[in-house]
Amino acid sequence: MRRRVLLTLGGAAAARLGLAAAAALSGRPAGAPWRRTNYAGRPVTLLGGPALAAAVTLTAAAGAPPGTRAAATLVGAVSGLVGGYDDLAGARPDQARDKGLAGHLRALRAGRVSAGAVKVAGIGAAAAAAAALMRDPAAPHASLRSARDPAAGPSHPLTTLADAVLTTGLVAGTANLVNLLDLRPGRAAKAASLLAAATVGGRAGTLVAGPLGATVAVLPDDLGERVMLGDCGANAVGAVLGLRLAALPGRRARGGLLAGVVALTLASERVSFTTVIEATPGLRELDRLGRRPA
Repeated sequence: MRRRVLLTLGGAAAARLGLAAAAALSGRPAGAPWRRTNYAGRPVTLLGGPALAAAVTLTAAAGAPPGTRAAATLVGAVSGLVGGYDDLAGARPDQARDKGLAGHLRALRAGRVSAGAVKVAGIGAAAAAAAALMRDPAAPHASLRSARDPAAGPSHPLTTLADAVLTTGLVAGTANLVNLLDLRPGRAAKAASLLAAATVGGRAGTLVAGPLGATVAVLPDDLGERVMLGDCGANAVGAVLGLRLAALPGRRARGGLLAGVVALTLASERVSFTTVIEATPGLRELDRLGRRPA
């Protein structure tokens, strides 16, 4: 418990330092490419994303249990980098129509590679590499038992393949899903904070203790419409949360979670999350909590 508290506080401190640097940079010429106008017509900066991504990646690596540190560093760093690329390159006029899975596919059929497609490929590759780096994604601590008991032997190849597919899907899918929620101030950060808080227990929970503190620390600036998480921040925290889900015991449970992530992602192509949230009591109030009126 003490380690989790320290990691959470460390994540919060790292995020606040990052936000201070973002505030100093946002008014300078170097901060201009990151400036945006949000849904309510207010000026914001996407520099909150790199601040969150850096804090999440560093503290996830610091708290990662044996067998997951390299994977946590990889998915956090790569997801943040390609998300940042999409934040900047995706703002170009020629990329305006290349939104969502359908938009990326249309661009590919037209012979163009959208910034979003680069991001999807980068996160997917990082997720697959993370699955290979994790010795046992269902229970990272099990690798220690194998080391102490060589007679236990390696996992069955089909077991390894199934776990690798689940890990890849959960990391990439959760990164994308959190990003899909970043359409209103605080929405993605609230969802990420709740998921991190729900999974901070257990042996692998230290993986998300720091990211929990970092996301909560960014939330006031996000709700206050001073910063946006953007693809950089949302993808990074989502990828690390996906890695935590991949460390849950029980392949059936992880398979159910992946099915839910895929279903929500496909639904987002046809249904507006904002419309659903606004029409659902409870979700509507949670979504508006702390947010400025439009």
